[in-house]
Amino acid sequence: MKSSRAFSIVELFVVVAVIAVLTSLLLPTMAAAKTRVQGTACLSNLRQWGVATALYVAENNDFLPPEGVPNPSERSTNVGWYIQLPKQLNAPAYHEMPWRTNAAIDPGRSLWICPANPRRSNGKNLFHYCLNEHVNGTGRGSGSVKMSAIRKPIAVPWLFDSKNLPAVGYWSFVHTNLHRQGAQLLFVDGHARWFRKTDYWDLRTGRGRTNNPELTWMP
Repeated sequence: MKSSRAFSIVELFVVVAVIAVLTSLLLPTMAAAKTRVQGTACLSNLRQWGVATALYVAENNDFLPPEGVPNPSERSTNVGWYIQLPKQLNAPAYHEMPWRTNAAIDPGRSLWICPANPRRSNGKNLFHYCLNEHVNGTGRGSGSVKMSAIRKPIAVPWLFDSKNLPAVGYWSFVHTNLHRQGAQLLFVDGHARWFRKTDYWDLRTGRGRTNNPELTWMP
């Protein structure tokens, strides 16, 4: 009868060391792959919001959707991009989302949620994407403009990755550390792309930049 030989302590240590080395080599690759997947999903969300915007414009005499209020409640408003745009995609309304007021609920895959953003509800609202309040020129949700009135829609941010809670805001709301030390923005013309932090954020002053010709915040 053949006898089985157990691993020696030295051999066990060698196996553990090999596993540790392989893990250290694979983890950065896995992390990078996860980052790419999250970035792709976020861009897909923004592009779908762009499609919804184009559909709305086509059905509403060239007018962009109203911006709404920064912190909407279910009773306070029925007007705003978060109300009008989901209808264009036959998507559930924002106020139907259970994670809107409950941080314990996993939002899962959703047009409203950037998969790289860990922020959850404060008990009242949860927006990962913020609308540029200067497009409609009101900042109060009380007006709307025609898309054709915007001189350079390819450079005017419409929706963007936000580090703040509100649904409507400005350049200082753009996330500064979400996708590879940057953020992703959707423009009025419907295209979406990634920007590095220094493209829109002044590291010296700690404020948003308004002097980048590729980002015309106030059309």
